[in-house]
Amino acid sequence: MRLKALCMKFFSGFCFQNEQEIFSDLFQEGDFVVAGFSYGAIKAFEYASTSRDRIDKLQLFSPAFFQDKSEKFKRLQTISFAKNPDKYIQNFLKRVKYPSNKDTTKYFQNGVSEELKKLLYYEWNEEKIQTLKDNGVEIEVYLGEKDKIINPNSALEFFESFADIYYIKDAGHLIIYPSI
Repeated sequence: MRLKALCMKFFSGFCFQNEQEIFSDLFQEGDFVVAGFSYGAIKAFEYASTSRDRIDKLQLFSPAFFQDKSEKFKRLQTISFAKNPDKYIQNFLKRVKYPSNKDTTKYFQNGVSEELKKLLYYEWNEEKIQTLKDNGVEIEVYLGEKDKIINPNSALEFFESFADIYYIKDAGHLIIYPSI
């Protein structure tokens, strides 16, 4: 059986669309590359772990990692979103781009509660990650030191045995520098 060629795939984060250009300095475009940002990192990982296409590299930019958060935290997030989605998203977007002042409005897309629940309750599966690695997929994880969405240290600790980690000083969830 012959595997078909894969065109590069990028999966967008919660409340984002077409934001891959933000990661242009880090993103490796290529026919066999799958990448995703935040919630999109989950989707990229799930795609890579179920695809029959050739995948050489999986790039995860600030993967949504909430396995270290309590049930109470997750419930509070979903309740806050349900109570006032506009206010929740406005606060979320400020935290996503911190410490940068970059205008990200052109990438904005309204998020929905189902996506928020999926990313908050998602459990990264070590066995599936190891299988990808064993199948020759190079995995890269990019984390911003000043991330206000996830705990980058918890994500670092989880992914370090499976991936090449790029821990970027003075960068937040969007992995852009404050002056950009």
